[in-house]
Amino acid sequence: MPNAGNPTILAIDLGTSAVKLALVTTRGVILGGEVEPLPLALLPEGGAEQDPESWWSAIVRGTRRLLARDGVSAADVVGVNCSSQWSGTVAVDAQGKPLRPAILWMDSRGAPHVRRLTRGLLSVEGYSLGKLFTWLRLTGGAPSMSGKDPVGHILYLQHEHPALYRDTYKFLEPKDWLNLRLSGRFASSYDAITLHWVTDNRDVARVGYDERLLAMTGLHRDKLPELLPAASVMGPLRPEAARELGLSEEVQVVTGAPDIMAAAVGSGAVRDFEPHLCIGTSSWLSCHVPYKKADILHQMGTVPSALPGRYLLLNEQESAGICLSQLKALLFDAQDAATAPDSQQIYARFEEAAARVPAGSDQVIFLPWLNGERSPVEDARLRGGFFNQSLQTTRGHLVRAVMEGVAYNSRWLLSYVEPFLGRKLDGIRLIGGGARSRVWCQIIADVLDRPIHQVDEPVLANARGAAFQAALALKHLTVEELPALVPITQTYEPNGAHRGLYDELFGEFLNLYKANKAIFARLNRSRSA
Repeated sequence: MPNAGNPTILAIDLGTSAVKLALVTTRGVILGGEVEPLPLALLPEGGAEQDPESWWSAIVRGTRRLLARDGVSAADVVGVNCSSQWSGTVAVDAQGKPLRPAILWMDSRGAPHVRRLTRGLLSVEGYSLGKLFTWLRLTGGAPSMSGKDPVGHILYLQHEHPALYRDTYKFLEPKDWLNLRLSGRFASSYDAITLHWVTDNRDVARVGYDERLLAMTGLHRDKLPELLPAASVMGPLRPEAARELGLSEEVQVVTGAPDIMAAAVGSGAVRDFEPHLCIGTSSWLSCHVPYKKADILHQMGTVPSALPGRYLLLNEQESAGICLSQLKALLFDAQDAATAPDSQQIYARFEEAAARVPAGSDQVIFLPWLNGERSPVEDARLRGGFFNQSLQTTRGHLVRAVMEGVAYNSRWLLSYVEPFLGRKLDGIRLIGGGARSRVWCQIIADVLDRPIHQVDEPVLANARGAAFQAALALKHLTVEELPALVPITQTYEPNGAHRGLYDELFGEFLNLYKANKAIFARLNRSRSA
């Protein structure tokens, strides 16, 4: 290994809109970070794609800039670890070259093929009872009807692009393709492979492909990567990757983790049943648990986590921070950009405007389902919008209503997570871009009626989690040390004066879903679902 005076991890966090890079000490101190934006192609019929080579180019540019900063040293880097967007598919040849753009987690073109896969004579919610029992018993979940899991992506390619399917050597998750560029190994980890729904997860220490599940899904074992335990060392950097990044060939590559898994570690909530809520592009409410369990009706289950020998509660709400990004894009055109060139300035103006609006946004309610929904209902045809807008509605009302609408959605999820766990979650760590907003933190505390612990550097939770996982794999750290290494910036207590109002508005939020879901289904019936 490099002769590191201050052992440091290069943490790569590959998101949908950007890749974030950070140098993090093995004790969790963030020495510096860089962000590289990424282009996203949204296609007809529910397609969403990116060029994997653009990921790598962005990582190289950002790493080079990061290592050129004062106060950091390439000689201190002992490991590199990736956190990445999950539920994506990169089809590669035997040399690891992508044969087409990566299919992303938002892509629903495989939905018809998944529905054919899951149906049977005796069905519940579209799942054959026999198949559902097998999936639940072995994996702890089942393929999403949305087609957005990798199994849906691969079936889409298998049926609609058979020549490409035939030519594919391996189908890889985004982080696993990055690890291939870093280490040269065609491998995945127990946590990342879960959403292919072909692994037996009953023994979290020995996850493996299951022949029954492979036959049931129609996936071919020879086109899937080898499996490694979470937090495993894959080996040193490939010489070519080391040269491009400006690092030593002795730097060790660790298996990495999907974003949800890495964020769970980076939040510091690593003890069983300690919750964290992420308000990022999407959102989830999660915690580590000691058992395998599933709630297929509400798209929740426990799956192998980024920590060896542990399970993590998995769920996802499709749109959270992206709702505010979308509002920014709609309200600020090119002329506005001339006076507010920095996105952070725009968000600061949003914060100030929302703070001037009373709790409840004068009964303006925002529905955040801009890309459909997964948990606690799976419905790709749901859509968002503002309800009860009047001539008195201001920009501040719209901003605050978006924040509150995302919080109502989180409360909806909480109402199913707590019964699933059999306990009340009291004191929730908050991470993601939304956690930078004091107004949003207080809104979430008020709407959920739970204390909210704002994690320090919440946007870098994934990168911090990737660094911690690498430090664990390289024996620089133990799991028991993690909670104390993640500072809490501030705790927001629920404001009792707002409880009745938010209880009422949350009830109306649910009523709007019930009253409009059939309308959304009719309006969006031509879309993949």
